[in-house]
Amino acid sequence: MGKSAEAVKEFIESIAVPLGYEVLEVAYSKKFGELNLTVYIGRERAVTLDDCERVHNAIDAPLDEFDPTGGAPYILNVSSYGIDRPLKTARDYERATGSEVEVAVFNSVCGKKRVVGVLKSFDEGAVTVIPEGGEPVVIGRKNISKIKPYIRFE
Repeated sequence: MGKSAEAVKEFIESIAVPLGYEVLEVAYSKKFGELNLTVYIGRERAVTLDDCERVHNAIDAPLDEFDPTGGAPYILNVSSYGIDRPLKTARDYERATGSEVEVAVFNSVCGKKRVVGVLKSFDEGAVTVIPEGGEPVVIGRKNISKIKPYIRFE
């Protein structure tokens, strides 16, 4: 049995953070019958292909020694979520405060299953979003199925 995704994330962070990268998530998956270990990275500016390659090269050999899959062969992928990645961490919420977000909810809020507006504030229990031309809407965190930056196409 391999190590947990959280243990692998902590190990990779010890290498990636000093290089200036945030490890957002580590995920195991089976694709085309092969085990994949995907590491999602982020940083203050947009993540480039060169960034992914830099992190991949830095973690490849140490990760093999760490043996994240308990001896099972795996394919290592280093990727970025992209500009519309869901907000997951407190740091994600901090960066998005003052920007437009799209919030999908499980139970309707103000008669809608989707709210778009500026993220005004957040805490462990709720987020406050101000829709364009509207009043602040407080949405309980447990009611949020996904919250991500809103990309406006004009």
